[in-house]
Amino acid sequence: MSKLQLSFACAVYDRMLPLYKGDVQPDGIDLNFIASDGSYGARLTFDRMGGAQEFDASEMSSTEFITRHVRGGSPLVAIPVFPSRVFRHGMMAINRKSGIKGPKDLEGKRVGLPMYTMTAAVTARGVLQHDYGVDLSTISWVQGALNKPGSHGHPTTQPLLKPVKLEHNTTGKPLGQMLVDQEIDAIIGSALPDTFRTHPDIVRLIPNYREVERDYYRRTKIFPIMHLIAIRRDVYEEHPFVASSLYNAMIESKRRQIELMHDTGELPYMLPWMFGDVEEIDDIFGGDPFPYGIEPNRPSLEALVMWLHEQGMIPEHIPIESPFVPVFGRV
Repeated sequence: MSKLQLSFACAVYDRMLPLYKGDVQPDGIDLNFIASDGSYGARLTFDRMGGAQEFDASEMSSTEFITRHVRGGSPLVAIPVFPSRVFRHGMMAINRKSGIKGPKDLEGKRVGLPMYTMTAAVTARGVLQHDYGVDLSTISWVQGALNKPGSHGHPTTQPLLKPVKLEHNTTGKPLGQMLVDQEIDAIIGSALPDTFRTHPDIVRLIPNYREVERDYYRRTKIFPIMHLIAIRRDVYEEHPFVASSLYNAMIESKRRQIELMHDTGELPYMLPWMFGDVEEIDDIFGGDPFPYGIEPNRPSLEALVMWLHEQGMIPEHIPIESPFVPVFGRV
C-alpha cells in the first residue's frame, strides 16, 4: 500500500532533525520536509500557510492559528506539538538615554515591535502587564521590521477587537536604527535588533534575564509557546490518521535529540558548557523542556489564551483543548 505524499514546512530545530534527515518517519506518510530556517524563514512559512495554504502541514504562529480558530472558518487544524518556545524577558531592548530604568518606565513611551499580533509580542506584553504591572494602554506601538525598512512579512491577521495606539513605521529606517536615533524608546518582540551588538546605547531592559526567566518558570510553569503544528483542514478530513502519525513521529524525533544531548562523549552543539546547561534543564524542566501534548502545557496554553483575550485578539476565553484535533499514541 503506497504512502501518503505530504509536504511539511518547518525550521530544522534540533528536535526536528531526525525527522528532517529521515531517521524518523511518520507511519503511512512519505514526508517532504521543507526546511525554513531563520526567524524570517518562519515568517515566510506562516504567510504561505496562512494565505494560500501552500503546504499540507507546517509550523505555524500560535497566535495566528488560535485567533483564526476562534473567529471561525479556519482552513487549518492543529496538533499539540510546539516546535518553538522562547522566554521573552531577554528580548526587550531600550536606548539607555531614554531614562527607562525598568519595565514600569515603558508607560507613556513609544515602543517598537515587528508585529503587534505576533506571538512574541503578545507574550512580552503579557509578561509586562502581569509581572511588572505595566499599563499597556499608555504605550504607543510602532510596527515594522527590526533590521530593514518596511514591514515584517505579510501575515493574514484578524482585526483587533479593541482600539490600540498602533502605527506603522514609515520612516524608511529599521526599528533598530529608530531606537538609536531615539525616535522610539524601546523594542520588544522576537529578537534583539542588530544595533544591540553594534551601538553602546542599546541595552537590554532586563539585564539579568536568565535569572528572571528561570524564576518566572519556577513560579508560573509557563514556558511561552511560540509555534504549533498546523495541518490543512481538507488534508486532515480526508486522512485523519495524519494527525496522530505526525504527532508520534515528532515525539520520537524529540526523544532521540534529548538522548543525544545527554551523551557526554562529545559536544553535538557549539556550546562549551552544554552539559552544565543540560543538568540545569533536567533540574528545572524534569528532563524535557519541550513537552508535547495538552496537559503538560496547560499553564503555557492558558496564559496564551488569556493574553490574547486581554489584548483584544479573541472575543472570549476558550478551552485550551479546542484548537487541537485528537491524537492517539505516545504521550
